[in-house]
Amino acid sequence: MTTKIFIDGGHGTTGIEIADRLADRPELSLITVDEKDRRNMAARRDALNAADIVILCLPDDAARESVALIDNDRTRVIDASTAHRVADGWTYGFPELEPGHRERLANSRFVANPGCWPTGFLALVRPLILAGLLPAEWPVTVSGASGYSGGGKAMIAEYEGADGAPTAFRAYGLNLAHKHVPEMTRYSGLYHPPLFAPAVANAYRGMLVEVPLQLRAMPGTPSPADIHAALAAAYAGSPIVSVTPLADSAAMAQVEVEHVGATDRLSLSVFGNAQSGQARLVATLDNLGKGAAGAAVQNLNILAGLPETAGLRL
Repeated sequence: MTTKIFIDGGHGTTGIEIADRLADRPELSLITVDEKDRRNMAARRDALNAADIVILCLPDDAARESVALIDNDRTRVIDASTAHRVADGWTYGFPELEPGHRERLANSRFVANPGCWPTGFLALVRPLILAGLLPAEWPVTVSGASGYSGGGKAMIAEYEGADGAPTAFRAYGLNLAHKHVPEMTRYSGLYHPPLFAPAVANAYRGMLVEVPLQLRAMPGTPSPADIHAALAAAYAGSPIVSVTPLADSAAMAQVEVEHVGATDRLSLSVFGNAQSGQARLVATLDNLGKGAAGAAVQNLNILAGLPETAGLRL
């Protein structure tokens, strides 16, 4: 018996990446709608209701519309948009968030795929709050750079047009009200929104997310080794999330935005100076991998009761 899948928005960047990961998997059957019918509400309604699991790769309003078109109590939904990430009745689709969360996902009907930036941020911060090393009221800053494919077809065209890339690096989200901040705040357990300083680099894909910490000012004055130990314990045995050994981090002179390549892996590193009482926590991932398509396929596998890493690029 195969699981029927429909990717609504399958002609976009994330949808294409998901379809590639689902190819050659006999346990899955992909329902498709011709590109000419992708705005045909009747055709979409039929596909949405015929599927066992739907993956939405749409703008927020269109994602909400698709959910409203499902008129049965059977079809399960994974939404890759921002529309439902902090909505009631939806489970946040980051299996590694905390102990027991994977089981909650497996029993959920509606799953909100995480944003790419929150994936790196939460992987670094949530274990520290759970371990009592980072106070929930602490003022946290997160920064980094993403490949321009995270901006979808419009930004890809901007960077790959006849005139060439408009810039090598640019900061954005300067109004300090980025759409990812609500999920960062809620699922980290922080009492206050983090100060989020994102940027786009002139690279097609890849992402580097950094959380700097003034350890000497934190309660208990945790050491870089304490921070590393909490992260290593949280992801021990994970086939997707890895924590660089402290000795290896100490030998690294730099980290590139393309560090994990075009994979669905998530790599975490702690760079610390015990004398100064400071640390830089760095997550690297592919914004189209664990930051989007890879996460959606991982969640699909969990919902369908299949091996969690099936189809992933590791």
